[in-house]
Amino acid sequence: MEMTYPPEAETFRSQVRAWLAENLPEGWFDDNHAMSDEDQERFRADWTRRLYDAGWICAAWPKEYGGRGLTPLENVVLNEEFARAHAPMRADWFGDTLVGPTILRWGTERQKETFIPRILRGDITWCQGFSEPDAGSDLAALRTRAVLDGDEWVINGRKIWTTRADEAEYAFLLARTDADAPKHRGISYLLVPMRQPGIEVRPIEQLDGASDFCEVVLTDARAPEDSVVGGLNNGWKVAMTTLGFERGASATTGHRRFEKELRDLFATARRRGVADDPVIRQRLAEQWTRVQIQRYHGLRTLADTVHGTKDAAALGPLNKMWWSETHRATMDLMMDVLGDEGQVLTGVQGAEAWIPGIGSRRGRADYPASADQRKFLFSLSDTIGGGTAEIQRNIVAERLLGLPRE
Repeated sequence: MEMTYPPEAETFRSQVRAWLAENLPEGWFDDNHAMSDEDQERFRADWTRRLYDAGWICAAWPKEYGGRGLTPLENVVLNEEFARAHAPMRADWFGDTLVGPTILRWGTERQKETFIPRILRGDITWCQGFSEPDAGSDLAALRTRAVLDGDEWVINGRKIWTTRADEAEYAFLLARTDADAPKHRGISYLLVPMRQPGIEVRPIEQLDGASDFCEVVLTDARAPEDSVVGGLNNGWKVAMTTLGFERGASATTGHRRFEKELRDLFATARRRGVADDPVIRQRLAEQWTRVQIQRYHGLRTLADTVHGTKDAAALGPLNKMWWSETHRATMDLMMDVLGDEGQVLTGVQGAEAWIPGIGSRRGRADYPASADQRKFLFSLSDTIGGGTAEIQRNIVAERLLGLPRE
């Protein structure tokens, strides 16, 4: 099962491939290419500028808002070529993929003028303030309150598992703005400055010393009255749009990262002398099969998109459930293959590991977990972030299978 692309799409592919060959560092495509932490930092800073100048960041966005107005098929080709080259194609994932498209869909012209150019340039960082200590899967149970005081919202509450909150300049968060409204109503979606006295960020240290997640405490934090996106008390519908972007994946490229991880795992199994173990071989084959199913599902999604038959509301949760559970099973298998080696800290002292699909995962210098150990630890969040696996099953059951609501 493969996709045949029309000639104009292949012409566009050649243009993207030529640009990558011209702009990526010398030796990038060599098998033994490697960069130091310092070189990686310099490359990422320069690369964002190059992407912006070429118009590749958020290239599918409308031209009037700084995008290139790519068709869905052109956007797929763009993703495929960047994935083939293992080249980053985003400035800030939360901005490019989540809040940016949400502002384009629901925001006022003033919000678009204020935030969209900064997202495209990569000079603004974001975090997502949805989950709370008592409102994770049941997001509508959130307790954070926002009360209008003159021309500002005063916000009080707590958010948890907020990725990169310690680095973000803004949060897109949900707060209850009508305490008397039914559970899913009376919630608003606000754009809140993070660097203010009313916000305390508490990094949550994990087993490897990394602090990718944070707790955020809001005590009389403030945001302008016009920071509400999508209208007052309409936050639930707006948030579902954001989660729809998060739960989706690039149709024909999402599997590539997992294919590479499996190839690396095959090599590890041979090095560890367990590649001929029948149980390990069966588990490796099962994971490879699941990744190929993800690839075929991506092709089906692409065909649905091209023909206008895609049911994103149902396919997004199905895809997210599949890849997240597959990846967790692969990482569990990796730790079994590593055996005792996986329990020993083998990372480079003081190194900041850049991991494909994860990014920079910064552990303590005195707790040097290896890249494999960090990938395993991060994979534990796969079936939680963007909606738990249990929630995805409910959505698939109700929207795809037509089963009764809970």
